[in-house]
Amino acid sequence: MTFGDLVPLAFQRVLPYALWVLGAGFLVVNLVLFGRVLRYWRLRDSMVLSWTTPKSRSYAISLGFGLIFGVLVFVKIVVSGRPPVDAFGEAMMFIYYAYAFPFSLKIRRGFYRDGIWSNTGFLPYAAIGGLSWKEEPTLALVLIHRTRRAVRQLDVPREYYGEVRRLLRDKIAAHDIDFKGKAFDLGADEREVV
Repeated sequence: MTFGDLVPLAFQRVLPYALWVLGAGFLVVNLVLFGRVLRYWRLRDSMVLSWTTPKSRSYAISLGFGLIFGVLVFVKIVVSGRPPVDAFGEAMMFIYYAYAFPFSLKIRRGFYRDGIWSNTGFLPYAAIGGLSWKEEPTLALVLIHRTRRAVRQLDVPREYYGEVRRLLRDKIAAHDIDFKGKAFDLGADEREVV
């Protein structure tokens, strides 16, 4: 047996385990994304100001990956007659690229009655401990979590900038967003932060 014969043999032994590990990782990501989508469906009636997220240039490539993994699952289970458990990794990747990722892009970012939906998830107004603006490369509202060392960003289309500032001023005036008790509280009018 030569070294060339050992490499494919080792690859055949390791590949199923690698696919299981990848499948487990994609399962976790799928659950997180579907959890966000479910939360959005519950909150969508409370929209105050929201906008759609433009699809990235890689969106079509992601759907292409979904198609490829769907074909792999079909070939493995139907054509090869292998048990469905052998296609776990490919099935989780298929679900991510064909369903979870595209559905997560349908979540409208912006302001809701009880909080702000940022680029990475929902943040209640009471959890916001600081605000800032970032203008490059795109206009973005930076949300600083009150108790955790976490920062979230909300990309704001320029045509909504004035409305977003007005909403933030209203939420601060109503004490929905409250900066009191923070180390950087300088005693000034909190609405001026906006």
